[in-house]
Amino acid sequence: MSKVYLTQDIPIDKLTGQPKYNIIGAQKYGKVEVIFPRKSQMLYSPAPFIMKIRMALSKFNPEEDYLLLSGDPAIILTFGLVIAEMYGKVKVLKWDRQEMQYYPVEINLKEQLTSM
Repeated sequence: MSKVYLTQDIPIDKLTGQPKYNIIGAQKYGKVEVIFPRKSQMLYSPAPFIMKIRMALSKFNPEEDYLLLSGDPAIILTFGLVIAEMYGKVKVLKWDRQEMQYYPVEINLKEQLTSM
């Protein structure tokens, strides 16, 4: 079964106590697995984050699994760099505001680099 790797848990609205946005639509692509808690921040050293990302992605299958980007931009960038190094390609779920649903976008660095 496919998995959706959520880079960081969804922030909570302080007034309502509810998540700021709904990711239920991403579940049609697989079981959602949260990698970092919502309050994680990369402040000084990226090394602990890189190690945790590598461990979390050790069972990642770029043919079947998806990445759902949320949270600290430095953490999101680090996910991209680690996936590029480990696999060279990824399927990202992109939210379409007009259609109100997620669409998969496949990014294949190896294919794009060889076609230039």
